[in-house]
Amino acid sequence: MSADNRETILQASGLVMQFGGLRAVNNFDLTLKKGDLAGLIGPNGAGKTTVFNMITGVYTPTAGKIEFGDQEITGLEPFRINQMGIARTFQNIRLFPTLTVLDNVRIAYHPHAGYSMMDGILHNKKFQVKERELTERAQEFLSVFNLQDRQGEIASSLPYGEQRRLEIARALAAEPRLLLLDEPAAGMNPNESVALMDLIHFIRDRFKLTILLIEHQMRVVMGICEHITVMDFGEVIARGNPTEIQANTRVVEAYLGPGAAALSEKFRRKK
Repeated sequence: MSADNRETILQASGLVMQFGGLRAVNNFDLTLKKGDLAGLIGPNGAGKTTVFNMITGVYTPTAGKIEFGDQEITGLEPFRINQMGIARTFQNIRLFPTLTVLDNVRIAYHPHAGYSMMDGILHNKKFQVKERELTERAQEFLSVFNLQDRQGEIASSLPYGEQRRLEIARALAAEPRLLLLDEPAAGMNPNESVALMDLIHFIRDRFKLTILLIEHQMRVVMGICEHITVMDFGEVIARGNPTEIQANTRVVEAYLGPGAAALSEKFRRKK
């Protein structure tokens, strides 16, 4: 097997997250290479979202280290981590519900606005030119996600699937190198899930991203993820490609209970 010489985008080593007497995550390790489309799965309460929260600065790990590229980001504030190139979505959609579709994306672009607070107060020529450029960039971005015809609508009025697309579009407008998707298919019907799978592949290739996603819909995980890490009770219990994960006894039993793997194998033999 040839060595993988791609750039390491994220390296998490020995992460621990303790809440009082509860150890939500224990000795978690993860390596993501440039261009990876990876999955983080496990039963409810396994610690997956806690991992996302540590990577994005919502929680400071009790122990361990997180490196993004060649910089350590352990415990940095979320806005600094975002500025460095990590963006995320959430289990529950977090848009600005009373703002328009266009303004939801424009807001994400403002760290790259290129004008000062004083320019904004004075509404001078520099402010006007940069604001026009921001609007044009946001409109172009919405067209990538087929939301250009919705730009004037209030975000909360969009159908659920389009709200999910808008949330991903807003995350990408921050120009990240690493995108974390927390249950992007939650609440979607089968047709919407298929469209989401196509969208995730598209944005990975179009924007040259590295993507890590948490997802409970196995059809989505097995359909798009090239590498999968499985957690249970805060610890990693398996790593591999989709075929390896589906055949892993510990993974089957984590989801279905003790003895489930043996019953599944017995059933396959009878068939």
